[in-house]
Amino acid sequence: MEQGFGKACRLLKTEEFSSVFALRKQRSREFLQVLRLENNVQGFARLGLVVSKKAAKRANRRNYMKRVIREWFRRHQCVLPPHDFVVRVRKAFDKDSAPQARQELCEMMLPPTAQKTKE
Repeated sequence: MEQGFGKACRLLKTEEFSSVFALRKQRSREFLQVLRLENNVQGFARLGLVVSKKAAKRANRRNYMKRVIREWFRRHQCVLPPHDFVVRVRKAFDKDSAPQARQELCEMMLPPTAQKTKE
């Protein structure tokens, strides 16, 4: 699979998000919460994002957080298991705390064998 982030790699429909939320396999850290649905039909990882106004009032801050998460996913999708992931921002992060948020993504989404070879 290429390293793009096309429509095939995204959760777009309400029922796709609902199925992940219904299963409730989740992990949480300070900045992020990751919910996952194992073994999706597509055979590759897909991503859905939830960044609420409660986490960040300004749209430019919410967009920045989504960009950081999407970029991390795009760069690591080849080593991710074939699951549907929904990443929910629990606490806003900025350029100074973005490395910590990326580290949280590594801990919660990558399989243990791939964590040793992460960037």
